[in-house]
Amino acid sequence: MVLGGGEGDGTGCPLSGRDAEMDAALTALYGRSGGGSRKKAGERSAGLGGSAPQVARWLGDIRTYFPASVVQVMQRDAIERLGLSSLLLEPEMLEAVEPDVHLVGTLLSLNKAMPETTRETARAVVAKVVRQLEKRLATRTRATLTGALDRSARISRPRHRDIDWDRTIRANLKNYLPEYRTVVPERLVGYGRAAQSVKKEVILCIDQSGSMAASVVYASVFGAVLASMRAIATRLVVFDTAVVDLTDQLDDPVDVLFGTQLGGGTDINRALAYCQSKITRPADTVVVLISDLYEGGIRDGMLKRVAAMKAAGVEFVTLLALSDEGAPAYDREHAAALAALGAPAFACTPDLFPDVMAAALEKRPLPVP
Repeated sequence: MVLGGGEGDGTGCPLSGRDAEMDAALTALYGRSGGGSRKKAGERSAGLGGSAPQVARWLGDIRTYFPASVVQVMQRDAIERLGLSSLLLEPEMLEAVEPDVHLVGTLLSLNKAMPETTRETARAVVAKVVRQLEKRLATRTRATLTGALDRSARISRPRHRDIDWDRTIRANLKNYLPEYRTVVPERLVGYGRAAQSVKKEVILCIDQSGSMAASVVYASVFGAVLASMRAIATRLVVFDTAVVDLTDQLDDPVDVLFGTQLGGGTDINRALAYCQSKITRPADTVVVLISDLYEGGIRDGMLKRVAAMKAAGVEFVTLLALSDEGAPAYDREHAAALAALGAPAFACTPDLFPDVMAAALEKRPLPVP
């Protein structure tokens, strides 16, 4: 459907009723201010301005006329195009919006400026989005990683159904009999069953610069899911030019999110130095760096730390973004340098993240999209 009115639509058919109301809602956001034909007497005007009541009415209108996915896009455009962030500091405004990941990112960036009268409403909005994400992602993440932990526990006397045939064949290639064109397996390699004790350690190291807002939200949710698994010891670290360890808040991802501070500079080297100091079992540790790699610290130091961790046996994963948007802007030179160290940097959607983590836990090639 194409909506539009005035002298420029070329149809000669004016809009009326619900179509006119939908068009007015769109024009308020996307119409050209100061352009087009002059407003006639009695004609409905458009525009949001800076009035909270007017914006609240507009938010109600778009929720009436458009599906939730479109409403979320329009809200995001309104915040970016019309500078409405400050209006989100009012409780009545927050109650009118359709919550999504990007709105949570905006609220977190306004966290320090948020008055107490708004804070509880903001927490309710963030909690609603977190519950939606956990419902969408938690079950598959736990199932995928539990399987990966089981497969990573190797045993030498497996039952037939637990034999890892790929590894068994590779381990017995020296016993290949050309005349029979077969391998005689002297040693079987099989999948074990992960015990309830800690088998792996995962460190999520998250860049909290402003461009990484959606990634911070998703990573916090995944951090809480991983922390709920007994076989994985999970640590969550956020950084800009300072480093903050939020591991003790992982039982509530909403607390984690409000413990972040979006914006500011970036010192990846300092963050990795902290993470490196917390590694006690390198061969059983996965470090996940989530950053666009725009380093404000010591570049060579960052790369040396990654090389040292990998040499010690750490599985190192670099995600340029953990979001639905696809490839972000990132420092290509640093990404290439990490790839040369055997730590390819790539963007990852939330739906792919469990598979990436499963591959890292099993020490097999990452499913780079």
